[in-house]
Amino acid sequence: MAAALWGTDGLLRLPLAEDLPSGTVVFWEHLIIVALLTPFVPRAVRALARCGPRVWLAVLIIGGGSSALATALFTAAFQTGDAITPLVLQKLQPVFAVLAAWVVLGERLRGGYVLFAVPAVAGAWLLAFADPLDIEFSALRAALLALGAAALWAAGTVLGRLVSTSLSSRDVTTLRFTVGLPVAAIIVAAQGNPYTVGWDNAVGLGLLALIPGLFALSLYYLGLRATPAARATLAELAYPATAVVIGVSFLDETMTATQWAGLVVVVVAVTALGWHERTAKRRPVVVPPEPAMTGGRE
Repeated sequence: MAAALWGTDGLLRLPLAEDLPSGTVVFWEHLIIVALLTPFVPRAVRALARCGPRVWLAVLIIGGGSSALATALFTAAFQTGDAITPLVLQKLQPVFAVLAAWVVLGERLRGGYVLFAVPAVAGAWLLAFADPLDIEFSALRAALLALGAAALWAAGTVLGRLVSTSLSSRDVTTLRFTVGLPVAAIIVAAQGNPYTVGWDNAVGLGLLALIPGLFALSLYYLGLRATPAARATLAELAYPATAVVIGVSFLDETMTATQWAGLVVVVVAVTALGWHERTAKRRPVVVPPEPAMTGGRE
């Protein structure tokens, strides 16, 4: 559900990216959410203080990298390429996330995982380019920006799973945006962009912050508490599938036959993964026993 809500991002972000610098959009996105979450900040900080340095570092990376910097790269990708490419070029995010989950969390994959991962990643590649064998420079530049965001988001998936054993989903959401806000402010200053925006962008910024931002992330961290990172990263491919439907329906984008085929492959692979997880006795991801919970998780 969270990944599907992220698919509305393009509909809201593209008009803002045409009027505002990427760093400014990200800064206001974080500022609006932090303003709403202010009553929960003291409790989240107290819960974090009870954790160890490993959780502190994870929260810093989630907030500064996976939230602020990744979103800035993602918004810049919109200003470089078309409306669909940045949304679907998280196709390598599962690869990054699976490797990080193995190193950081000790998750192991059974052979059945490949049956879902390969079609999902291949489908996302088909979705990304009108001709998957002929990549133009403008699309490649947008892809590189989106790829950097995907790597940081993959780290956020794995580290979010890590801190979920010590912090409640509400605390993780609150800390993510609270830590990300000063980093977003630094990005604006480094780019030499203005902090101020016009009132004509207020509605767009508010909707962007609330729907694919606060609401989607709250659902995401709630689900991540009980979902291994290697499985969650494939479920997140519901994001580009939803994004493409919105791009075609509302943003006047067109798709080739191979892109439509990629959409079908992604939807089938993600749906099959969810069905398999509900029915299979041997799940494709082996999760080590969780450590004893510490801190403020409810």
